[in-house]
Amino acid sequence: MADLVVWRPFQELRKEIDRLFNEFFSRPVLPEKFEWFEWTPAVDVSETEDSIIVKADLPGVKPEEIEINISDNILTIRGEKKREEEEKKENFYRVERYYGSFMRAIQLPTEVDVEKVKATYKDGVLKVVLPKKVEPKKTIKVEVEK
Repeated sequence: MADLVVWRPFQELRKEIDRLFNEFFSRPVLPEKFEWFEWTPAVDVSETEDSIIVKADLPGVKPEEIEINISDNILTIRGEKKREEEEKKENFYRVERYYGSFMRAIQLPTEVDVEKVKATYKDGVLKVVLPKKVEPKKTIKVEVEK
C-alpha cells in the first residue's frame, strides 16, 4: 500500500528555483551563512544643467581608503570598510553593520570632463561632481550654389 505524503507546493517550488539558481550561478541562493555577501553602498545620481552629481553613503570608511576611477564613461567607486577592533569581552547579540571591500560602477548618462571632476567627503557621504563635457558649437555657413 502507498504511503501518504504531505505536498507543500511552495516549498517544492522554492527548492526547484534554488536548484536552478545554484546551477546557473554555481553558489547557493540563500546559504545558511552570508559569508559571501558583499557590502554595497547606496548611491544617488542626479543631474544639473552642467554636471552629474553622485552621492554615496560610506559611513565608517576613511577618505584615503576610497578609490575613484572614470573609464569609458563609467564611474567606479571602490574601497574597504574595516571592522573596528573588538574587545574580547564583548558578546554580540546581533551584528547588522557590513564590513569589507565594496565596489560600485555607475554608467554616466553623458560624457564628463575628467580633468575637472571633484570629490568631497563629509559625515560619511562621498560626493562626486562630474562636470559635463562641453562640445564646442560650430556654426556651418550655408553656401548658395550657382
